[in-house]
Amino acid sequence: MGPLEGVKIVEFAGIGPGPHCCMLLADMGATVVRVDRSANVGKPGAVPDMFNNLTRGRPNIALDLKHPEGVETALKLCEAADIVIEGFRPGVLERLGLGPDVLLERNPKLVVGRMTGWGQSGPIAHTAGHDINYISLSGALSCIGPVDGPPTPPLNLVGDFGGGSLYLAMGVLAAYISAARTGKGQVVDASMVEGSASLMMGMYGALAAGLWKEDQRGYNRLDGGAHYYGVFETKDGRHISIGSIEPQFYALLKQKTGLKDDDLYPQADRDRWPDNRAKLAEVFKTKTRQEWVDLMEDSDVCFGAVLTMSEAMEHPHNIARGTFVEVDGYKQPAPAPRFVGTPTAVASGATAPGQHTRATLEAWGFPAAEVQRLEAAGAVKQA
Repeated sequence: MGPLEGVKIVEFAGIGPGPHCCMLLADMGATVVRVDRSANVGKPGAVPDMFNNLTRGRPNIALDLKHPEGVETALKLCEAADIVIEGFRPGVLERLGLGPDVLLERNPKLVVGRMTGWGQSGPIAHTAGHDINYISLSGALSCIGPVDGPPTPPLNLVGDFGGGSLYLAMGVLAAYISAARTGKGQVVDASMVEGSASLMMGMYGALAAGLWKEDQRGYNRLDGGAHYYGVFETKDGRHISIGSIEPQFYALLKQKTGLKDDDLYPQADRDRWPDNRAKLAEVFKTKTRQEWVDLMEDSDVCFGAVLTMSEAMEHPHNIARGTFVEVDGYKQPAPAPRFVGTPTAVASGATAPGQHTRATLEAWGFPAAEVQRLEAAGAVKQA
């Protein structure tokens, strides 16, 4: 089921954005096989296998990519695929004998999605890094954090998942559409620096217009500087979020908080934003989070209670929408977005390295006797 039913994808196992991208594609109905390293079979990971839900929805096979027949097995899988996704450092896939030139020679319509932090080229493309480093270079991290402290890492949402996984998914699907039309595959070079810079498009526009003070974090409309767009503590030590940007929503905010026009300085007076924020902070501390929910949630104030992950799973709106689903005995986010004509579903739970080697190779056209021979030779491994 799903809009990508019939699309076949080979994923060379990695961490972060690559697995997230392949999970999204599997959620949308693609047939994805995750190719893990034989050395990882039975090896404990940072998160127990059953809770590593970035691996959900696709079988896992283990190959020894230093073994010639392990490489040949990978090549045969790629010959049968529409898309290949990898997240090695630049040059690693080539050294394994699985570079794009080799893959495209054997399968001219193939799309090869390459996920890195810095990109496939450039002065520091060969160096190691993580989300926090990539969003540092794109300008994103400098904009996030308190006025009187250093920038705050926004988890790994901006680099790994926003600027990485989502741009990779968009790129490989665009290339897949192109290949279907032209008969020619291609390489998609997805960089987390460039993806996270693209996410900052609006802020770069505001900077060019002189509307973003990059030397004064916490003094801009969307970085916590504006009193009408931010997070406030409540009487019980919890928090709520306010996003009353438009005049009609701002007027409703004042009405719901009991503030009169002369209690606050004009909304657009940037120099008075700290004073207005202090006044709102004082008001919001007079009620508990739930009291503010009761007063504001069903209104156009642009309001939200700041929920923990556990609370989010139990919120009535999320329950009504099915935002979270139970897989393997625990709740996790459901596939997104929704499709009316081709509904999506989680095909299976998290997987372990080599868990499905035999069955998956046979499903991809390898005779059972050949799989047994490859396993005996050490080219493939079943957990």
